[in-house]
Amino acid sequence: MVLVIAVSLAGALFIAVGFVVQQHAASEEPANERLSPRLLLHLVRRPIWLGGIAAMAAGQVLGAVALAKGDIALVEPLMATNLLFALPLAARWRHQRLRMREWLGAGALVVGLAAFIAAGHPAGGSTRHLPWPNWVISGGLIVLVAVALVSLSRRRPAARQASLLAAAAGCLYGLQDALTERSAAELHNGLSSMLISWPVFALLLVAVSGLFLAQSAFEAAPLAASLPLVTGLEPITGICFGVGVYGEHLNLAPALLAVEVAGVVAMAWGVYLVAASPIITGAALLPSTARAGREAA
Repeated sequence: MVLVIAVSLAGALFIAVGFVVQQHAASEEPANERLSPRLLLHLVRRPIWLGGIAAMAAGQVLGAVALAKGDIALVEPLMATNLLFALPLAARWRHQRLRMREWLGAGALVVGLAAFIAAGHPAGGSTRHLPWPNWVISGGLIVLVAVALVSLSRRRPAARQASLLAAAAGCLYGLQDALTERSAAELHNGLSSMLISWPVFALLLVAVSGLFLAQSAFEAAPLAASLPLVTGLEPITGICFGVGVYGEHLNLAPALLAVEVAGVVAMAWGVYLVAASPIITGAALLPSTARAGREAA
């Protein structure tokens, strides 16, 4: 138990560092590259951004190790604490101070997620031998939601655009988690068979799309505008996909269902508190006069 907790928190810390570094690098890109393929093309040439990707990947690996040794109801909430690490790191980098509002919002999101997963305790199901309509309908619905969020983000203020793009990225990250699980199931046929299977190609497409949207959100506004939505929507989307496609089961006894609903409400409240904070909507939105001029251009 102690080892699982330690590995999970280490993974959360690495993911937090990865997000902070990525956002710092993306925020220095021109505003006209937001939602443009040029954004990723420029970022992949920057060692600092690649370092952020490496840190996030290390965190994901540690999370996978923790999940292999521990229960999802313990590991997922611990991994979500990356938000509690990332926000103060990002604020420190920008020479800002987090207020009680931001801490309360981040805490509410993490506690709400923990309550939802602990009460629902998703389990069971199978990633193999599923009818293709399940994949098309469920996966297609998630993609359509992401596309709708991206469409809504256009011509919005930078902070709101960042939040909507982050929500779209969180949805795709949840689908990415489900496709990762499905791709791993192909390993029983051998590595070569897995690498040429359709889930791997779908996984790569979704992963790159989610990364692109996340970097666009990071470019638009400080990390607090985007990370809470990514942190909350990724596991929720993954769980919904698992229930709808893999046949996983949630505990729906009246008392547990009430806790799950309360958890979702707490998460939504936490996201609102952080995303609507003065750090995001006020003068702190733009870290420098140079960036303000770039946005105006």
